[in-house]
Amino acid sequence: MKRRRTDWGSLVAGLLFVGLGIAFVVSNRTDWEFDPLWVLPILAIGLGLAGVARALSRNSDRADGDSGGTPSGDARDGRAET
Repeated sequence: MKRRRTDWGSLVAGLLFVGLGIAFVVSNRTDWEFDPLWVLPILAIGLGLAGVARALSRNSDRADGDSGGTPSGDARDGRAET
């Protein structure tokens, strides 16, 4: 099985949405007040952090020599060199 790298941008964005979902559920079930006006700034900051995480992880991949293409061989026919 091929090992895949962690996609930090997707991880941060996913955790952000899970956190917002938990906040909505908790605010509906308890006395804790959650102001929906805060959702947009939190979402903007969180998605910005996800973009930064993705950009930094791509830069480190390129520094390690990962071009993002096929490992070896011709990309058109999908055959790898042996």
